[in-house]
Amino acid sequence: MLRSDGEENKRLSQLLREVAEQSDDVVSIGDIVEHFGQRALGAVLFLFCIFNLFPWPPGGTTITGIPLLLVAAQVAVGVRRVWLPRAILARGVDEALFKRGLAKVLPWLERLERISRPRLGWLFGPVGDRVIGLVVVALSLVIVLPITGGNLLPALAATVLAVSMVQRDGVLALLGYALVAVSAAVLAFFAHLIIDAAHQAWAWLRARAP
Repeated sequence: MLRSDGEENKRLSQLLREVAEQSDDVVSIGDIVEHFGQRALGAVLFLFCIFNLFPWPPGGTTITGIPLLLVAAQVAVGVRRVWLPRAILARGVDEALFKRGLAKVLPWLERLERISRPRLGWLFGPVGDRVIGLVVVALSLVIVLPITGGNLLPALAATVLAVSMVQRDGVLALLGYALVAVSAAVLAFFAHLIIDAAHQAWAWLRARAP
């Protein structure tokens, strides 16, 4: 079992490194949540955000997006301590895959931790945190869809919002909201292309029907 002693004063990047170093063949979600201990819910939200940045096979984020959706919903309603079903806590991630994913995420997280600081505090608090939760809920609904590559921008936007919530950095929050807008624009564009292609295919079939 992973240790959770003294995590209160540690950075997220340090906690994640400890998870990777102390893990066995499989890293369970329950062990990771326990290792995070009494950290703010935003830290656990961040944890499930980065799971969705990992290079999963097609459809993989359908599984990893569900815990993110559950945690984001708890942030949206103002819950302060995370709750997850036992079935999800028992799920595990292969240690090698977990470490490969962290190797890509940690350098960026450590850069953000060095440059970020509490600012624009009006974007947080009881209302601001819930807004972030609601936005991440919407992003999670996109992430769980089995769209190859369609989860990357929403997952990145959710990750930046989660980091901003932990660091109380309003500049990061604004960046996260900007990424949400970009994600929505990209998804709307591709949805328009798919709908247009479907209409054209239907028109072609009707034209050749006896």
